[in-house]
Amino acid sequence: MATTITIKNNGSIRVEGDFQLLDGSGNAFDLQGKTAISLCHCGESANKPFCDGAHKNCGFVSEISAVA
Repeated sequence: MATTITIKNNGSIRVEGDFQLLDGSGNAFDLQGKTAISLCHCGESANKPFCDGAHKNCGFVSEISAVA
């Protein structure tokens, strides 16, 4: 399954498909076979790099539109 990354307006970064998530040292996160995760985009999550919904309460605003 191809990997799809969706930048949600005012929210998280959704990753779906066949992927591996590594930290800055190259160590893999144990995703326990998950094929979809949401990553923090606002910087306020208590569970970084994963989204915990903190963007809803911190006033985070980010509208992204694809360009050629």
